[in-house]
Amino acid sequence: MNKLTIDDLEIAGKRVLMRVDFNVPLQDGAVADDTRIRAALRSIEKVVADGGRLILMSHLGRPKGKVVPEMSLRPVAATLEKLVGRPVKFADQCVGAVAAEAATALQDGEILLLENLRYHAEETANDADFAAQLASLGDLFINDAFGTAH
Repeated sequence: MNKLTIDDLEIAGKRVLMRVDFNVPLQDGAVADDTRIRAALRSIEKVVADGGRLILMSHLGRPKGKVVPEMSLRPVAATLEKLVGRPVKFADQCVGAVAAEAATALQDGEILLLENLRYHAEETANDADFAAQLASLGDLFINDAFGTAH
């Protein structure tokens, strides 16, 4: 089976939904080790350089379907912003009106990070409706988180 790579895609002007592995350790409200964030930089920079509207999604920890403020991806957005040298927008939700409005408002070359996917029990349950809500945010999907593809 042939699979497309990021280099095969026409990205300009499209909302690109990218699954990344930002399951990083936090300490005192900040990222303690940015190795996993750095691992995604090539793909992130490729989408931005090609004029895509990048929507990043990840999980962090195991909040078991509940909002656990200590497992928010907000500190990850701050670290990513420093690494890419450009603003990273943050949506306090990963699905619903807040996420949809943030994704729709993106301009070419902008980056949005959605809140922790695992704040929703449907993420670990492989819920089709939850997946459809996420998919509706983008025109293209890129999986840059091979370790979470199971």
